[in-house]
Amino acid sequence: MDPVRRPRGRPRKPVLLEPAALSPRRGLHDQAVERLRALIVVGTLPAGSALVETELSAALGISRTPLREALKLLAVEGLVELRPNRSPLVAELRPDAVTELFEAIAAIERAAAELAALRITPAELDRLRRLQAEMEAHHAAGALAPYFALNQQIHALIVACARNAPLREAHEALHARAEIARRRALDSRARWDESVAEHRAILEALYARDAAGAGRLLADHVGHTGTALIAGLARHAA
Repeated sequence: MDPVRRPRGRPRKPVLLEPAALSPRRGLHDQAVERLRALIVVGTLPAGSALVETELSAALGISRTPLREALKLLAVEGLVELRPNRSPLVAELRPDAVTELFEAIAAIERAAAELAALRITPAELDRLRRLQAEMEAHHAAGALAPYFALNQQIHALIVACARNAPLREAHEALHARAEIARRRALDSRARWDESVAEHRAILEALYARDAAGAGRLLADHVGHTGTALIAGLARHAA
């Protein structure tokens, strides 16, 4: 196992990555992107961590060339900060960046929900209802990880039901950063409780084919998540 070093001045324990065998049938840098993205999203590689190429190469079982390509792609997604002649860093969540991110996501998901209310099929509504029920069961059990996975599925499904390729592409471009931010916001139990109720109201608006209501509720939901995250960042800084 190989440690991922922290920047100086952060006296945290080293993060250990289990070596992973990647499939020779797929592009190595694509697989490296997926694994590193997942590690960043769940917090195994926390914000501010230095990503040492030699150690990551050994942990992922790849050479530094595909690793560097993977890091460049993650930098485009806003997950990694590249630095000249220094190790890349896992990007920090800054309040101004969080505000801009959630403004963009709220606008995209509002438009998607408005279209989805008009275009969603009965089968898709039933699937959303099932996902909501499963998500609420995980919430009742206090199981955050499976809850969060279903939360992300619901947001992605609503966007997909809009049946608008440019909207979906714009949403996917922000997906990883949004995933990190939403997960951090749900660290607050109060926000978690609110989120469940907000999802329920969005689903009811979609069932009612209320385009304006669904759009407003989903945009408000996204905005509340952003506000909760910024408050959490302020508490952490204090």
